[in-house]
Amino acid sequence: MKQVLEVFGVLLLIQGVAALVHELTGRFDGWGIVQRIGFLDGYEIYAGVTLIVLAFALFAAAGSRKGR
Repeated sequence: MKQVLEVFGVLLLIQGVAALVHELTGRFDGWGIVQRIGFLDGYEIYAGVTLIVLAFALFAAAGSRKGR
């Protein structure tokens, strides 16, 4: 379970950083999931920050679980 949380955390972190980089620099056009979701138009920076915060929450949850 710990590894699953870590994998999802990494995926969320990558998508959040890609969303922020796209909005601030214009790179990674069409690469991230945030740009493809229509109802997030205008809220891409907030969505990117939220994904990064959720990634760190998953890392914290994975760290609190016992390693097996």
